[in-house]
Amino acid sequence: MNPVYADHIATTPCRPEVFEAMKPYFMEHFGNPLSLHDFGQTARDAIEAAREQVAGLIGAKTEEILYTSSGTESCNFAIKGMTHAYQKKGRHIVTSSVEHHAVANPVKFLEKNGCEVTTIPVDSAGRVDPDQVARALRDDTALVSIMLANNEIGTIQPVAEIGRITRERGIVFHTDASCAVGNVPVDVEALQVDALSLSGHKFFGPKGVGALYLRKGTRITPLIHGGIQEGGRRAGADNVPGIVGLGAAAVLAREEMNDRVARVTDLRNRLISGILERVDEITYNGHPELRLPGNVNIAVNYVEGESLLLLLMHKGILASSGSTCTSRALKASGVLTAIGLSEQACQGSLQMTLGPGNTDAEVDYILDVLPEIVSKLRAMSPLYHRKD
Repeated sequence: MNPVYADHIATTPCRPEVFEAMKPYFMEHFGNPLSLHDFGQTARDAIEAAREQVAGLIGAKTEEILYTSSGTESCNFAIKGMTHAYQKKGRHIVTSSVEHHAVANPVKFLEKNGCEVTTIPVDSAGRVDPDQVARALRDDTALVSIMLANNEIGTIQPVAEIGRITRERGIVFHTDASCAVGNVPVDVEALQVDALSLSGHKFFGPKGVGALYLRKGTRITPLIHGGIQEGGRRAGADNVPGIVGLGAAAVLAREEMNDRVARVTDLRNRLISGILERVDEITYNGHPELRLPGNVNIAVNYVEGESLLLLLMHKGILASSGSTCTSRALKASGVLTAIGLSEQACQGSLQMTLGPGNTDAEVDYILDVLPEIVSKLRAMSPLYHRKD
């Protein structure tokens, strides 16, 4: 069997249709969108068409989409840019304990530079309580940033409820939706957010391109200063092929959304049910229902996660043990500790994220291989006592 790719949360393969849409803009239509001649106009038409396509995926207005280089840049842009723009209101930020580093680290940076931060805890399923967010808001709160879907345990947050609260209080609200957009339906109006980050490579688009939705009328200070691109809010020569690819991926996601969700949810349910039947002493992490369709995150007791991943990889199964941005740090996951897991349990974590390209046969193969590997590793553990 070919390698089984079960790490779609880290990145997805660029779809052939997306690559074909991008190809002409590397060589044939290479103009700079700011140029006044025909080559420039062709490129400009392409990025504006893509802007409309991206906006259509999330229910936004075309002029509310700003191109960036990644989801990380979009998060930094929103958090730093809006905090600065609204600093006369105050320098208090509200966020959660399970944010991706693209949010958590900019917030830490701002805290070191004079902002005050309130971090909202999560329950054992990884969910934020909107009432706790409401109680944390103050007259000097400049920004709230709560992710839409967690990149490790897949839990989907009650962003629409939080958005209603922040809108009533007149406080700008950002959500990191990098793992959600293209994988589940997202509507910025229903969510009542003022800013939303997304990333192309999370839904079968190219790497190196993302976008920030910024609700019309929301103020932001540029993160990158230079030329007049993106209305003067994000300088730098446009990545035309990448932007075209982002738009093409957005069109595919919008057209295929219902089928993707249904297909991947079915694969996930088969996988987790099979694991729970075949392997004892494990914890299924995240919300059982309100989670990303393809996400399976478990903590396997009496097993070391890195060894588990290596043996799975030897069998051709490509998975992860947590956030890709920290998987090489060999530290306990901050998300798993936030939901109450011990450091020992965190060390046995395994994350598999399926996509619409995975098959029933691949799920069956994982279910054949995983129990054998767990048994082999537990046989070497002095802490595990087999139940006969």
